[in-house]
Amino acid sequence: MIRVDRALLWFGSVCLLLVGFGYAAAHVNNVQDYLIRDIARRRLRSIHRELLAPEKMMVVLCGTGDPVPDPDRAAACTAVFAGGQFFLVDIGPSSARSAGVIGLPLADLTAVLVTHFHSDHIGDLGELNTQSWIAGRGRPLPVYGPPGLKRVVDGFALAYTLDCGYRVATVPMLSPRNWMMEPRAIIIAGSTPESGATTVFESQGLRITAFAVDHAPVVPAYGYRFDYRGRSVVISGDTAKSSNLIRVAANADLLIHEAQAKYIVGIIQQVAGEENRKLLQATLGDIQRYHSSPADAAEAANEARVNMLVLTHLTPPPSSYFAQWAFLRGVSTVRPQGIELGYDGMMIVLPVGSREIRVSRLK
Repeated sequence: MIRVDRALLWFGSVCLLLVGFGYAAAHVNNVQDYLIRDIARRRLRSIHRELLAPEKMMVVLCGTGDPVPDPDRAAACTAVFAGGQFFLVDIGPSSARSAGVIGLPLADLTAVLVTHFHSDHIGDLGELNTQSWIAGRGRPLPVYGPPGLKRVVDGFALAYTLDCGYRVATVPMLSPRNWMMEPRAIIIAGSTPESGATTVFESQGLRITAFAVDHAPVVPAYGYRFDYRGRSVVISGDTAKSSNLIRVAANADLLIHEAQAKYIVGIIQQVAGEENRKLLQATLGDIQRYHSSPADAAEAANEARVNMLVLTHLTPPPSSYFAQWAFLRGVSTVRPQGIELGYDGMMIVLPVGSREIRVSRLK
């Protein structure tokens, strides 16, 4: 009797499974549609508009890599949020996609600030303009940067003109006017790599200052300081250790500074020579002249008396714990605390009315 009962139970279970599979097969399209709708709803709700909250100043790293393609890091790009406004400093290759994947509110983009015109700092400008426009940006996009900016902006606009026309023809709600970019060249009178700064934007309690840095032979090259309701963030751009940056960054809450592990680059340069890669060898020798080592950045942070230093634009990008350890060789003797190694998706929150700085990953 027991064996019969077990057999019947097994048979009944199989029948129920077959019925269930049959029901699912008959309704598979409904199930798929439900799941697709759920995924779409989650994705559309994943835009982080809370970053625009006025009671905090927030920074999100969208690109922390170098010119060499990396699966985990886009090229140079940093987002700053203050007073309900949203700025991107530089927009290197893959960074527009990174900003979208992270969930930044591209429709609310206020302006782009370009530090200089190396390709790894401007390569995604056309794509950013298009993606923020399609996301619903309701005005032309201001782009700030050094003299020569109009040539760069006009070049990207020309390259994307046909694309704009195709989209407007099929989606009349897309405004051709809002697709436009407005170049606003920053001229710092009498500036040198070791002096000069000027206010370039002031609204809703936020002031942005552009200042000259030393990235010769790229002249001029700029960094930017953001001041909002007692909190302050400085972004170095590309530079050798700069006395002007140290002066402008004085007492800032946060310094986001480029960093090149020059001794690692030097070793790779030697290997390139041994492998008869002469062009690579020459390039690796050249780039060491106009960038800062992690120790240089730490010294600058100390001399400027900043609270926290975050290293970005990492060359070469450290892809493992060992690589990060090697990248930071010697830094702890210069600055034992108050330093972070940046990564794509890092979020730094600076609440207004406080000295607190919170670091986390934007999800």
